[in-house]
Amino acid sequence: MEVLYEDNHIIAVNKTNSEIVQGDKTGDTPLSDIVKQYIKEKYAKPGEVFLGVTHRLDRPTSGVVLFARTSKALTRLNDMFRNHDIRKTYWAIVKNAPEEPEGTLVHYLVRNEKQNKSYVYDLAKKGTQKAVLHYRMLAKSDNYTLLEVQLETGRHHQIRCQLAHIGCPIKGDLKYGFPRSNSDGGICLHAHSVEFVHPVSKQLVHIEAEPPAAEKLWGILAPNL
Repeated sequence: MEVLYEDNHIIAVNKTNSEIVQGDKTGDTPLSDIVKQYIKEKYAKPGEVFLGVTHRLDRPTSGVVLFARTSKALTRLNDMFRNHDIRKTYWAIVKNAPEEPEGTLVHYLVRNEKQNKSYVYDLAKKGTQKAVLHYRMLAKSDNYTLLEVQLETGRHHQIRCQLAHIGCPIKGDLKYGFPRSNSDGGICLHAHSVEFVHPVSKQLVHIEAEPPAAEKLWGILAPNL
């Protein structure tokens, strides 16, 4: 486990694209339990370790995950996420380049719980939720494009389905139309950084995570970013 940032109130780690953040029906050990064990061993803490989950990443997605080590930090971070006071930046390697090198996507999504998939509409209809993201092109190769993405809303699979809807599916994302899986089983969507005012110290915190080394395209498209 790669720890990116740690103090008395917060810990951030670089999630791999095979880990789940919280326990689910698979029964696999979640990242939250791994972090708890790390804290317990490092600080020789007796009994149960407190750790609050403040946000989640899809299982096949890698990158920064922020946990709260105190109830005070958990309450405040939850409020900050709710109020969009935490700036999250994603990197995505996609097939095909968008028509414009920079832009804003506005769509309306419907989540299908049974399929664990979201469907995209260009216009609002009953049951849809508005989804807004901003993107800009960072690099390009012959077959792939690296995009930086920032979310204005936080919908289910939002980046994955909105980019696929404009003809730019994320590399390895079979669920949303990419033709082949990646060798490591993940997708090329990476939570590259978070930036926020610390909920207790009030200092500006900026945390970055390197993308998975197993996917060589990250090294080709993003070595100097």
